[in-house]
Amino acid sequence: MPLYRDFSDDNATILVWKYDESEELDINELLEPENAEKVKDYHPKKLLEVLMVRKLLKGLKPHAKILYREREPFLSPKDAEISITHSFPFAAIAISKNKIGIDVEKFNPKILRVIDKFTYENERGFIPEDRADTFYTIIWSVKESMYKIHHSKYWSLKKNYEVKPFELKHLHKISCRVYDEQFSDEFKARVEFFDDYCFTIVEA
Repeated sequence: MPLYRDFSDDNATILVWKYDESEELDINELLEPENAEKVKDYHPKKLLEVLMVRKLLKGLKPHAKILYREREPFLSPKDAEISITHSFPFAAIAISKNKIGIDVEKFNPKILRVIDKFTYENERGFIPEDRADTFYTIIWSVKESMYKIHHSKYWSLKKNYEVKPFELKHLHKISCRVYDEQFSDEFKARVEFFDDYCFTIVEA
């Protein structure tokens, strides 16, 4: 199976695959029976993304399954941490000994319409107008990656996730955190670009 990118490091295996029509994705071979009901109404492209992730997993852990607890994926048997992400035609998987979150997003100026949903005005002072869509896509993606480490339906990307000011020439150690009134967990995010996409990695 042709890999598109390998962002693995000492702690985690992190692989990205770009869909190739010549690649066979057999739902009966790849999809866990436990997830059959979950995907029955999926759009064909979304189903392909699910199967691409399973194909990546088969190459790494042939006997493992991806199951879900309150929408959060976990490995069975649970001998490692996992994070998955997809945005057609890309799908990615991260398997680590530590908690990890990954996210892939396509750069799109439309993100400027929704910045109030995930940032406060006082967070935006460092963002240049001519690259605003790039910066906001990165911020959204880093926050999504952190959310996958601190999975909670009660926490808001706007209220409980912060990305500190950064520059595009320094994208491998972006300071960020998850917090509330009693708690703060600090991270360093790593951001990669390929095609017209942003790929973020946050490792605990």
